[in-house]
Amino acid sequence: MTDAPTTTGTIANQSGDIVLDVRDLVVEFKSGRQRVQAVSGVTFQVRRGETLGLVGESGCGKSTTGRTLVQVQSATSGTIDYQGEDLNALSGRKLRQLRTKIQMIFQDPISSLNPRRRIKDIVAEPLAIWKRGTKDERTAKVREMLEAVGIDPDAAGDRRPGEFSGGQCQRISIARALMAEPDLLICDEPVSALDVSVQAQILNLLADLKTRFQLTMVFIAHDLAVVKNVSDRVAVMYLGKLVEVAGSDELYRAAAHPYTEALLASIPEPDPDHVSDHKALTGELPSPLNPPSGCRFRTRCPYAQERCASEEPPLRELAPGHQVACHFPVGPLAGGHAGA
Repeated sequence: MTDAPTTTGTIANQSGDIVLDVRDLVVEFKSGRQRVQAVSGVTFQVRRGETLGLVGESGCGKSTTGRTLVQVQSATSGTIDYQGEDLNALSGRKLRQLRTKIQMIFQDPISSLNPRRRIKDIVAEPLAIWKRGTKDERTAKVREMLEAVGIDPDAAGDRRPGEFSGGQCQRISIARALMAEPDLLICDEPVSALDVSVQAQILNLLADLKTRFQLTMVFIAHDLAVVKNVSDRVAVMYLGKLVEVAGSDELYRAAAHPYTEALLASIPEPDPDHVSDHKALTGELPSPLNPPSGCRFRTRCPYAQERCASEEPPLRELAPGHQVACHFPVGPLAGGHAGA
């Protein structure tokens, strides 16, 4: 993918306001007579004006985390503090009101739009539900948002989602998400269902909208290359747990967790003669019904030792702003691999 943005506007100040504070988040599902933890004690913060990238393989729990942030999925335990309010403790009208400030862009843009409704009605729906503005004011707002995402309101307003491409539908979904004037935008793999030629356009659009509307974002993806281009910080997730959190440039320069190293090795390089310094990922993701003891990554880790099976590594700070959950970190911050 080319021509993607290298930043997402102004990078948040390290001492900036905390918009979202997630603590010990656990999300469980029933599987027959068993219970599976899709998210296992995840803790992170998002500062105002920042984009936090959440990355990992399919099945790692990142989308479940995103859906829980907007309360589409209920948390089993833990807190989700949004500007002083614990979303897990709210219900009824108070929760509905607060959720207007936290909006989500879903992975499949076509299925997230009602195929029977006209585009202008889909985009206007948030205002109609909350009875905001007059009919003329809503119409003007719809025009403004469609134009902001690069859709001609005159040509598109009376048409239906099935008449548009995936990229156009994602633009329409973004316009709808912005109608309630949110502070926080959760982007759940918003480009993974799109052609590569369209992905960079959507990423650039999100970067422009973030600056224009002063948004804070959580950007979920499985592709580290995409996450780097849009994120100020990156949180790497494996089998329900965070294993590394660092600034975007820092993570790529000095990845400290073997799993992050493997994800970096999987990024395609345009140079056929390029040889990666990172070790590629092998093996299959363990079942979340029966995760490995100790470090959950140890069954696929080329550096695993006896301690990794008996003791779960805590998420600790290896350098200012750089946290890793590994007994034997890799890369420059560890002076090479500690277990070598």
